[in-house]
Amino acid sequence: MPDLEIQNLHVNVEGKEILRGVDLTVGRGEVHALMGPNGSGKSTLANTIMGHPSYEITEGKIVFQGEDVTEAEPDERARAGLFMAFQYPSAIPGVSVVNFLRTAINAHRKARGEDPINLKEFRKTLEQHMEVLGVDREFTRRYLNEGFSGGEKKRCEILQMAILKPHVAVLDETDSGLDIDALRTVANAVNAMRGPDLGALIITHYQRILSYIQPDFIHIMLNGRVVEEGGPELGAVLEQKGYDWVREKHPEETAEAAA
Repeated sequence: MPDLEIQNLHVNVEGKEILRGVDLTVGRGEVHALMGPNGSGKSTLANTIMGHPSYEITEGKIVFQGEDVTEAEPDERARAGLFMAFQYPSAIPGVSVVNFLRTAINAHRKARGEDPINLKEFRKTLEQHMEVLGVDREFTRRYLNEGFSGGEKKRCEILQMAILKPHVAVLDETDSGLDIDALRTVANAVNAMRGPDLGALIITHYQRILSYIQPDFIHIMLNGRVVEEGGPELGAVLEQKGYDWVREKHPEETAEAAA
């Protein structure tokens, strides 16, 4: 059974239907890429998976590890093992990265009925992951995302993911705004976490990040629906042809979007 199941999902934002029947599954040990042009509904899907209150589900459901979480609060989904790396992470002045991470990991441990992590164990875990990401100690003393560059914000998101060890992670345009060195660092960290305990859904416009993180499956969205699915070879087709061939193959989607 897949860990995450999106079933016939319809979603409205401010009264407008954005998702129009999305079906998608992600299991641990799998890396999926969700691609599509601007406005196709990719980020709407990501935010809906995590329970953002501005996204109204009008039909369909979200199932995580066999449980219907369609109406669950975002923190419930997170404690259950869902994680999202945001395209534009928020700054939290006054809260250091290290304190935020320790609070987050203890919230997860409490949900599992475990004792809080002791300081020595936490520090060892944090330093191990910081080394993989190329993050220095001073970084974790700074306030969360305050004054961070785009690359620093993305490193911080991936550091959270490494510390929390989710079952399924949604990475919403993690490659956005990154130079080639930062992209390689982030991709290497994701690849280091790749394995049987993690499922990942990478949302992106471009093939670029997929040169570093090869997905097992690629899904293409157009006008709120998944219209094409395949293996990593589909990314190469998009790199060569762009999205015009997808629009030509599915003219009904383009017509509905224009209506």
